[in-house]
Amino acid sequence: MRRTLFNEDHEAFRETIRDFIQAEVAPVYEEWEHAGHPPRDFYNKLGELGVFGIQVPEEYGGAGETSFKYQAVISEECARAGVSFGGYGVHVNLVLPYLLKYASEEQKKRWLPPFISGDMMTAIAMSEPGTGSDLAGMQTTAKRDGDHYVLNGAKTFITGGVLADRVLVVARTSPATPENRRAGLSILVVDTKSEGYSVGRKLEKIGLRSSDTAELSFVDVKVPVEDLLGEEGAGFSYLTHNLAEERLGIATSSYASAAAAVEFARKYVQERTVFGKTVSSFQNTKFVLAECATEVEAARSLVDRCIEALDAGELTPADAAVAKLFCTEVQQRVVDKCLQLHGGYGYILEYPIARLYADARVTRIYGGTSEVLKTIIAKDIQV
Repeated sequence: MRRTLFNEDHEAFRETIRDFIQAEVAPVYEEWEHAGHPPRDFYNKLGELGVFGIQVPEEYGGAGETSFKYQAVISEECARAGVSFGGYGVHVNLVLPYLLKYASEEQKKRWLPPFISGDMMTAIAMSEPGTGSDLAGMQTTAKRDGDHYVLNGAKTFITGGVLADRVLVVARTSPATPENRRAGLSILVVDTKSEGYSVGRKLEKIGLRSSDTAELSFVDVKVPVEDLLGEEGAGFSYLTHNLAEERLGIATSSYASAAAAVEFARKYVQERTVFGKTVSSFQNTKFVLAECATEVEAARSLVDRCIEALDAGELTPADAAVAKLFCTEVQQRVVDKCLQLHGGYGYILEYPIARLYADARVTRIYGGTSEVLKTIIAKDIQV
C-alpha cells in the first residue's frame, strides 16, 4: 500500500540517518551493549548531525520544525538496522517538550543551546522504588529554603540516568491535600554535578541494553530556585500534557520494530535451507510472514494517521492510548513469530531478531502499562 506520510525532505533525512547509522553505530553497537550505553561523545556527534535541534525554535539554534515525522524516520531507521541511539529518545521525545512548553525565556536561552549540541544530555525522573504508575504517591521531597530547594529522596528506572547532565526530577514541594493527592508536585531541573546527587546502580535489563537505566539518590541536594520548571505545585498537570506524544513515540518505535522483524525473517528464510529446500519455500513460512506483514500494515496505517493528528494538534490521550496498545501488541506477536522462523539462531544475540525480541517486552510496560491504557480507552468509549 502506497505510503503518503513522508515527503522528499523526510526521505533525504532518512538517507542521512541511514548513512550515519552505517558509519557510526552499526560497527560498534555490540560494544555499546556490553558497556550499557554509547560513549559520551556519541551524543555530540548526534548534536553535530542536528537531530537534537529539529524541533527547537530557530532563535535558540534549532531548525524550528514542528512535525513529529522526523522523529518517526529516526525510529524506523534504528529499527531497520537493529540498533538504538541510547538515551536519545528520552532526551528529545520526553524532556524537550517540557522545556519548550514550560521553561522560562531565561531557562530556554541557558539550556537549549547545550541541549542541541549534546553538551547537556537530559533525563526525567518520576518513578520511585515504591511508586510506579501512581505518581501521586511519590515520596521524594524538595523543601524551599531561601533561594534554593533542598532535595531528598530516590528514583529508579531512570533511562539516560548514568550519562545525564541535567535531570528533570519530580518532587513533592508541599503535602498532598485530602481533596487532591496530586497536588504539591513540582519539577526541578537538577544539575547532576550537585553535591548530594548520586547515581546508584546501573540496572541490568533484559533488553534495551545500549540504553543506560539507573537508580538515583538525593541527599540534601541544593537546587537553585531559578531551576524550577514552570510553577511550583503544578508538576502533575505538566506530566500529563506530553503523554499523547510520548505514547505515540512508543507506538511508532513498536511498529518499526515489527516491520524490521518481518524484513529480518524474510531475508533469513530465503537463505536458510532445511531438508534440501529453503525455509521460505514451506507453506507455513509463507503463511506466517503473510500474517505478520498484514499486522504490520495495519499498525503502520494507525501510526501514520496518529502522526498526522499530532502534527495538526488533534491527537487525544485516548487516541495515543489506542495506538500504543495496538502497536505494542502487534510488535509482541510479530517479533515472536519472526524469531520462531529463525529457529535456534533466533535465540542468539548476534542475530538482530534476538535483540528485537528482548527489547520488545518493555514497550507494554513503560509510558503507561497496557492495563492502564485499556482503562483510558474504556473511559473514552464510556464503559
